[in-house]
Amino acid sequence: MTYPALKNVQTALNSANLGGQIKATVPMNADVISSGTVPSDSSFRSDISSLMIQIVSWLSQNGAPFTINIYPFISLYDDPHFPTDYAFFDGAKNPVVDGTYTYQNVFDASYDSLVVVLTAAGYGGMNIIVGEIGWPTDGDVNANQSNAQKFNQGFLKHVSTNVGTPRRPNVAISFYLFSLIDEDLKSVQPGNFERHWGIFEYDGKPKYALSLSSNGQDLVQASGVEYMTQQWCIYNPNSNGDPSKVGESITYACENSDCTSLGYGCSCNPYLDAKGNTSYAFNQYFQRQNQGLGTCSFNGLGQVVTKNPTVGTCDFMIQIASKSTSASSSSSSSSSSSSLSSSESRMSHQAIMISVAMMFVAFCFLYPN
Repeated sequence: MTYPALKNVQTALNSANLGGQIKATVPMNADVISSGTVPSDSSFRSDISSLMIQIVSWLSQNGAPFTINIYPFISLYDDPHFPTDYAFFDGAKNPVVDGTYTYQNVFDASYDSLVVVLTAAGYGGMNIIVGEIGWPTDGDVNANQSNAQKFNQGFLKHVSTNVGTPRRPNVAISFYLFSLIDEDLKSVQPGNFERHWGIFEYDGKPKYALSLSSNGQDLVQASGVEYMTQQWCIYNPNSNGDPSKVGESITYACENSDCTSLGYGCSCNPYLDAKGNTSYAFNQYFQRQNQGLGTCSFNGLGQVVTKNPTVGTCDFMIQIASKSTSASSSSSSSSSSSSLSSSESRMSHQAIMISVAMMFVAFCFLYPN
């Protein structure tokens, strides 16, 4: 399906006399390449090699770039023996030597693996765009704000010098930094970290200091953000609720919200005991439901409090307010269905704003002047 779709889109652009200005491309995961111990051993995966050659040929025919997603974090996540320093940009203790080329970080090696593959296919001069690159801040022992800041700032410094890579020296690298904000509805099948790639918190606060340009311009916090009532839903072990229902209540809360911060090595793991984990799950659901009437019940085990239970890096969130959610949360007649409707509406507006912001950020990276 990918190749026909790519052809159809570019053909339509060409027919509209826009093909010279707009190029269709397909972001590829790095696993389309079968990599050896060094970049020179790389090739397209045997099961999709013929398809990849067709796609590359079409891209070349239309002057379009090859787009690849590179995630050094995934290398570290997938292999417990992967050298941590090789994932970052401070220089590796044991750099990889590939003939006359030396690699101090896995990004350069991954990028040049693609260069090797394209060259072998006869398209060594093809333009390359890094479609996604970043580092998550939660959901795994290596996914935290410190590592994310270290990686993203190191990467930005690396590409800002236009040093290129060993096989493409002194070449500017075009890229999209992933991502603007966390995605709490994203599938966690690859890992709990999948919901935590954002450089901003859900409410527009920068997670860490990050300079996006050589002039030292840092991230700026979103302004005008309003929150719902400062109240949280926590577990009340002294309630008259049935304690045998705790397990199923947690399951229900987490299945309908986001509890990925509770895993081993994650942001809440060092600070919460079993009761704290329960409270976190309850509050995640409560806030997801816009603090709706009855959404802190949990079989009589929940309790609404006004004292913030946040501890350390474990943040008990307060939902963002909108006119509709503010009205519904202050009205005793609000129903769970109206609460869901306002949530969907707010998410739709947020998706539009995020999409526009991401396009602007990507444009600034690709066309810095």
